[in-house]
Amino acid sequence: MLRECRSWIPVNVLVARSVRREADGVRSFRFERPGGGALESWAPGAHLEFTLPSGAIRHYSLCGDPADRNGYVVAVLEQPAGRGGSREFHEYVRPGTELTVRGPRNHFPLVDAESYLFIAGGIGITPILPMVRAVSKSGRRFRILYGGRTLSSMAFREDVAGYGAAADLVPEDTAGRIDLAGELSECPAGTQVYCCGPEPLLRAVEDVCAGDPRVGGVHVERFGAAGSVGDRRRAGAAGLDTFEVELARTGTTIVVGENSSILDKVLEVAPDQPWSCREGYCGTCETNVIAGEPEHADDILSDEERASNTVMMICVGRSRSARLVLDA
Repeated sequence: MLRECRSWIPVNVLVARSVRREADGVRSFRFERPGGGALESWAPGAHLEFTLPSGAIRHYSLCGDPADRNGYVVAVLEQPAGRGGSREFHEYVRPGTELTVRGPRNHFPLVDAESYLFIAGGIGITPILPMVRAVSKSGRRFRILYGGRTLSSMAFREDVAGYGAAADLVPEDTAGRIDLAGELSECPAGTQVYCCGPEPLLRAVEDVCAGDPRVGGVHVERFGAAGSVGDRRRAGAAGLDTFEVELARTGTTIVVGENSSILDKVLEVAPDQPWSCREGYCGTCETNVIAGEPEHADDILSDEERASNTVMMICVGRSRSARLVLDA
């Protein structure tokens, strides 16, 4: 299934009803409609896009219960060395704070299977929790492995431990790292592997699963880019160094050169164009393609979506044709 157009994603002003400390540096935030009432439905793996007071846009996975239609719960790890979004969230958001929220959206859907292996590292537990809840309720086989630097840094560890023998908490300071190969050796054929966490963990999971006949599929969600934009372009580079982009909404045509991105040039004429990561992993700058053949360099689109050429991430994508027409 191809993803829905960004313009169809619901936008709401929501209010923070509660803020809780979940672990060292991690707080959870529950958002509701200011006047109460049901929110849009969502499925495990979905996330919300928040516009912060500074204008920064950040994405956080939903970690509550999809059956709870009256509130959305996200958890945020404060990262002092990051780009400032998590710090602003921690410093600004209190009960009663209102934020503009787009979503839910889902780039990390849970597929149907008889067996699952869930692997989370640090704050990567957030999209995994609703998946485990859903699979546990269905009675299907699963294992959840949750690693972190220390036990005190691992949010929702009591929830994970509640799954008993099906779950393992692996704080690195006392238990070392997750034995990925050993765990995979116990999985039945067709197991779907889901992982969210830091890039070294994701790459280790992808490596250990590669070619293993027990693995029915590998699904990862990244909180950062898999590699540099330049590396990803060179890996399949067939794009042009210079090309034209027509912006259908404004009627403007821009020229994108070798040392600039489509996003850079779009912002010169449409400064309200949404963007966040500039590395092709968040999806904020997703734009519909009306004509032309884009070159994709993101970490989000599926093979089916790339082949359709109906959407692209303009922060990293370029063009294989001399002219692109975008819905921007």
